[in-house]
Amino acid sequence: MSQLTLQTHVADIVTAVPQSADLFRALRIDFCCGGKIPLEEATTTRKLDSSAVLKQIRTLETKMAEYQDSRPGDLAEPELIEYIQNKHHAFLREELPALTPYVTKLARVHGERHPELLRVQELFTDLKSELQEHTEDEDHNVFPQIRKSMANPNPQHLAELRPLLSGLEQEHEQAGQLLKELREVTGDFSLPADACGTYRLVYQRLGLLEKDTFEHIHLENNVLFERIRKRCS
Repeated sequence: MSQLTLQTHVADIVTAVPQSADLFRALRIDFCCGGKIPLEEATTTRKLDSSAVLKQIRTLETKMAEYQDSRPGDLAEPELIEYIQNKHHAFLREELPALTPYVTKLARVHGERHPELLRVQELFTDLKSELQEHTEDEDHNVFPQIRKSMANPNPQHLAELRPLLSGLEQEHEQAGQLLKELREVTGDFSLPADACGTYRLVYQRLGLLEKDTFEHIHLENNVLFERIRKRCS
């Protein structure tokens, strides 16, 4: 029987049932930076039926058990870091530069009629810079130090890692705020009646970028970093 209740933290639900991230994203419930609150509190804040949401989550949990979907939260720290790099960092390295010309074109061609697209371009540019610098720092500095510390966990290593982890969490918060504003500015990525193919492409891919980034942040904040703090304490 499921151990998930209305008092289970949102972040812990996503760790146990990764598919619930899609549900939370659709319901506008923050499961990465703001996920350390009970499900009941999160749903009440959004004026949602807490019990109905929990029922949906348990349905997802049942389906997951049926086909044994992979759960990255079950991976050991070195494998989890590798998973984050191979899935989420690789996605950002490819998608951010690939999406840039489409966002630029959309703002140039439709910005006069839809001025919110000018803000979309600004937000995307800021987000691109934030995420690229963030992943570079993780790949070349923080993750190698985490691997080294995990090989010999002790309070001294935690003291060295603590400011690095806190800095990454602050960067996650900044990226999350940019994504939230992107969703607000676009009206939940709602397309206007005169949307062309490029319009549809950009909004669809921004939605996918949001999905991947929230899952990425969740795995780091609520799984990897939490484990490191416990292991090195």
